[in-house]
Amino acid sequence: MAAPKIQYDPEFTERVIRTTGPNANKRLAEVMPSLIRHLHDFAREVNLTVDEWMAGVLLVNEAGRMSDEKRNEGQLVCDVLGLESLVDEITSKLLSTSHAVDTPSAILGPFYRDDPPELKNDQSIVFHIPKGCSWEKQAEEEYTYMWGKVISAKTGKPIKGAIVDVWHTAPNGLYEQQDPEQQEYNFRGRFRTDEQGRYSFYCLRPVSYPVPHDGPAGKILELLDRQPFRPAHTHMFIRAEGHKSLVTQVFDGRDPHIEDDAVFAVKDELIVDFKPVEGRKEKFHLEYDITLGGKDN
Repeated sequence: MAAPKIQYDPEFTERVIRTTGPNANKRLAEVMPSLIRHLHDFAREVNLTVDEWMAGVLLVNEAGRMSDEKRNEGQLVCDVLGLESLVDEITSKLLSTSHAVDTPSAILGPFYRDDPPELKNDQSIVFHIPKGCSWEKQAEEEYTYMWGKVISAKTGKPIKGAIVDVWHTAPNGLYEQQDPEQQEYNFRGRFRTDEQGRYSFYCLRPVSYPVPHDGPAGKILELLDRQPFRPAHTHMFIRAEGHKSLVTQVFDGRDPHIEDDAVFAVKDELIVDFKPVEGRKEKFHLEYDITLGGKDN
């Protein structure tokens, strides 16, 4: 026999909502009633206890303590819950243009740094390979030349002076701020497109890596018995005057985790094929054009 449904104060949630004052922030006054209703309905639906609620509070607190300018653990928690990828989809559709050729967006991720070194086209973001490290040979074997154009979706023409930020992990799966052996800003760079709208740089073919297990995000994955890996990808953040900024990632189609990204960020249009080359220092080539929508579209 099913347990009887517990009855809670049916007026409580609306009393909380009615406390919002007449001079409240307009956007908050719009969204908070829905948030409060969903939160309260969730608590009632699962019969949330004080101990369970406090465990959630402590998780949020720990994510805050771990976060700094080099790692955003709170954002990582949102990532493994699929929230950042969902918000990315919502934002993309709200800001969508009539141009179906706009390059799709993807999540920023918790390891972005907003002040990478500005480099000239054809320079390398591989600043440092620790001598004798476990991935020294792999770095040589995965050395890659990547290039492409930044194009306006509105005009179809290349964009001169667009800013292209790029970053990826070392072959050991760690971003430089996670790895004391790596030089500051290793595998990060900022480039400006030339007269032909072209960017180009040397990097490494990326590798898959697990979500860090030392914080709340990793703990959530463990408790849910979920695989922790992100497929191999390179992050890109592109800005150009008169155009919408784009945060995206390009994913290596050969990666075994392309179908089960732990943060749900893979889109078919962002899957690429690194082309092997012979007789050159770089072992792979990747050409990737990026199309930006206009701000006024």
